[in-house]
Parts: sequence; structure tokens; C-alpha cells
Amino acid sequence: MSKIEMVEVGPRDGLQNESVLFSTPQKLEFIRRAIDAGVRRIEAASFVNPKLVPQMADAEAVSAGLVRRDDVIYIGLVLNKRGALRAIEAGLDELGAVCAASDGFAMRNQGQTSEQSLEMCCEVVRLAREAGRRAQITISTAFGCPFDGEVDPERVVNMTRVAAAAGPVEVAIADTIGVAGPRDVADLVAKVRAAISPLPVRVHFHNTRNTGLANVWAAVNAGAKTVDASLGGLGGCPFAPRATGNVPTEDVVYMLERSGYRTGLDIDRVIETAEWLAGEMGRDLPGMLRKAGNFPAVTRADQQR
Repeated sequence: MSKIEMVEVGPRDGLQNESVLFSTPQKLEFIRRAIDAGVRRIEAASFVNPKLVPQMADAEAVSAGLVRRDDVIYIGLVLNKRGALRAIEAGLDELGAVCAASDGFAMRNQGQTSEQSLEMCCEVVRLAREAGRRAQITISTAFGCPFDGEVDPERVVNMTRVAAAAGPVEVAIADTIGVAGPRDVADLVAKVRAAISPLPVRVHFHNTRNTGLANVWAAVNAGAKTVDASLGGLGGCPFAPRATGNVPTEDVVYMLERSGYRTGLDIDRVIETAEWLAGEMGRDLPGMLRKAGNFPAVTRADQQR
């Protein structure tokens, strides 16, 4: 049975575009519940301009309140050198550097060209390694840009080669606005794997056009080893119009576990946490498993009887 690593991005990507501001204690409770459900890599905060992303204004306070464990990796997302230094100072285990495959998104999101954003990511990896921390690189708008339209897959592949050469623990491709279809995903994951092997490929999908779960399935079957997801399906990018939520953690885990992959997460506790989150948000959330409930697992032995 193959293992797929889950990265919980709810405390960062899930909350960053929400109008309801979560308090620091609420975020820490969110993280604690995710860990209790079996999550071992968590995007705890992003170190960005609080005027642009108010939900992340307490990044240092959240970092200070994290319970340090040898088996849990806390990730801080950064968009520039200043953010990287803040994340290092705050004691995050891993820095998540983000660049964009398109100039239009890079300029609006980071105030620089796509090429400059990739150079910045490589610099962040260097800073993290010098500080004795892990770092990873995500290439956003890898399948399409809200401003520039279609993105050439070969450009993304070439960017992953440069990113991999910097020495991150992995390289991720992100469908920031949820435009990809499963064939797009399978093709690009296969090309990226070939370009950066043996470095692992991580994937990040938004469910904007209801293709998120299908894209996760295509990605893992094409060899992606790590999947980002957000409890309840929370999420969205402040700089991408109509970019709705991430794929729901509980739905992804159910699909993968039911299909023979191991995630290491306790599905019932994941559902409980998504239910808690909906209550804290004061509204319904997109994830489906929370509404339908778990279904008893069928073992191979049972199937053969």
C-alpha cells in the first residue's frame, strides 16, 4: 500500500481569504486538532504584509504558541526575503517559498516578474539551509493564470528544474485558480517528476470548478507523493478573483484511504475537526464527507470472501 503525505494548509491558506478573523487561540486550537487527527506537516502561518492579508497578522504569535514535537513539521509560507527572515526568527521548521508561473499573477501577488519570483524562492531556500531549516518551493498558477490565461507546461517544467537545483526538500505545482483537468495534471506531474527526480513532487489544488478531487487522484497516480489540503475545504487566494477553496482534507483522505493509499490520518477525527471548524466559522463548509459521514472500511480480506 503506497503512502501519501498530507500537508494541512487550513490554518494558512484556508483562513487567509476569510472575512471572519480567527483569533490566535482559535488558530492554535485548529492546529492542535489537526495534529490529534494525525497530521504531521502543517502550514501554520504566512509571513506576509498584514495590511494585505489581515488574517495572518498574528503569524509570530501563532508561532510562539505552537507545541513543538519531534514528529510534527510546522511550515511558514513566505513571499520574499523579509518574510523568510521573519519565519526563521519565529522558529518555524520549514519555509514554504512561492513563485508564480505567470508574470500577471507574480506582479499582482508579489510585485515582481515570474523569473524574479523564482530567483527569490531559490534565495529563500539558501537562507533556510544556512539557518538549519527545511525549505520547499511551490510554483503557483502552474495550470493557468487569472490575468494571463493559459500557462505553457514546458515553462513550468523548466521552472521546476531551476527550483530543484536550489536544494529544497520538494517542489510543488499549484492550480491556484482551479482550472486544471485530470489529464492536464497527469501530464504535468509526469513531466515534473522526470525533470526533478529523485526530488518528490507535491501538489496543491483548488476546487473552483469542481475538479479538485479528480485532480488529486490523477496526481497521485502520476507519482505525486504529497498533497496539500484544507479541512472543510476552506481557502482562496486574495489575489486571484473567484479562486475558491482548497480540496477538503476529509474528502481527499476518504478517497485515498478507500482506494488503497495510506495517509496516516484518522478519518473520524478529521471529520470531527471539520465539524468543529464549521461551527467556529458559523457557516457551512464545502467538504462533503462531514455531511455524509464515514463509511465502514472494506478490507481486501473482506472483498475476497
